[in-house]
Amino acid sequence: MRSAGVHRLEAARRIGVNIRTAQDWDLGIRHVSNKRIRPDGRVIDYTSGMTTLLPAVPAALEQPISNRYLSLSERETIRDMIAAGSSLRTISTALRRAPSTISREIARNTVPVHGYLPYAAHRAAAARRPRPKNRKLQTTPRLRAYVTSKLRIRWSPEQISRTLVKTYPDDQEMRVTHETIYQALYLQGRGGLRREVAATLRTGRSRRKPQNTGEARRPRFADEMVMISDRPAEVDDRAVPGHWEGDLITGTLNQSAIGTLVERTTRYVMLLHLPHDHTAESVRDALVTTMGSLPEHLRGSLTWDQGAEMAAHKSFKIATDIDVYFCDPASPWQRGSNENTNGLLRQYFPKGTDLSVYGPEDLEHVAQELNARPRKTLDWDTPAERLRDLIQST
Repeated sequence: MRSAGVHRLEAARRIGVNIRTAQDWDLGIRHVSNKRIRPDGRVIDYTSGMTTLLPAVPAALEQPISNRYLSLSERETIRDMIAAGSSLRTISTALRRAPSTISREIARNTVPVHGYLPYAAHRAAAARRPRPKNRKLQTTPRLRAYVTSKLRIRWSPEQISRTLVKTYPDDQEMRVTHETIYQALYLQGRGGLRREVAATLRTGRSRRKPQNTGEARRPRFADEMVMISDRPAEVDDRAVPGHWEGDLITGTLNQSAIGTLVERTTRYVMLLHLPHDHTAESVRDALVTTMGSLPEHLRGSLTWDQGAEMAAHKSFKIATDIDVYFCDPASPWQRGSNENTNGLLRQYFPKGTDLSVYGPEDLEHVAQELNARPRKTLDWDTPAERLRDLIQST
């Protein structure tokens, strides 16, 4: 009836089948035991949700699958036009395809000896199409072991991805994008990586979600503040080392705290031990002790938020001769390096825990581990390496 020009809907009505079934018949799709077998050999099993590929036969290969994909006749045209010396844009114009489509097709399916072969290219494309595919972290044990080991010492997926390129510059097998690692951790059943490894991520979340912004703070002390808008330009562009950002991370019910300091140029981290409380006097004394031990050229300035713990900022400046600048209310991005570091520290000091149980040795160990991590913003050097080079060159 279709060959005689009968409309599909009318033909389906006459023989008593659903219009969807008639549409599948028009496309050459067969239904067998809750499976749909497509002309290109793909078998879609609706019971398991799996797609597999039957051995290809010439008749199935020759039938176009969809306008989205290159057909065998188009691949033959590509071969003929390549032999005639046509450019990629000439081929794309003739086939009404994007030049990038033709470029990728030739790059993927050209073999060293025989060049571009249309039938081989068509078979290779059909073989690549079935889903789901095995992920690289499942099929490459050596890569999987490397990624797992770095996750266990709290490296981020992007740190792992970038360091692989530096560590194995000539080994293409040891390559994985940070997004692949995130998907292996977050997507149940796709993985590759054991679910408990996800707990080593900084957020500790089982799925992604956007961060919330903080609430505005009001000034809490009488001594006049020097605002961040008055900070010299050399501090803003990170061109000159020795300028620091600081903050506190607090424990259960804000009863305990650890002070954090980050050098803006090298991202080097130092932690302040506050064993008893985090009053303005305790924070001032810890800052004087820690920053007073730095070389003169690394004591440029300190940028803090308007927390009550910095009420003694004037006496700190007198004791150390270090200028103190304050961020605007509800503007944590003005201390971006420090905010990022505080997030990293929550891997070691989770929210809602008692921070007073950690001694100076514990804080030093955590700081050393953070300073040994490669950083994207440092072109994948570590803060310790950058600080070492800075001290040696001075």
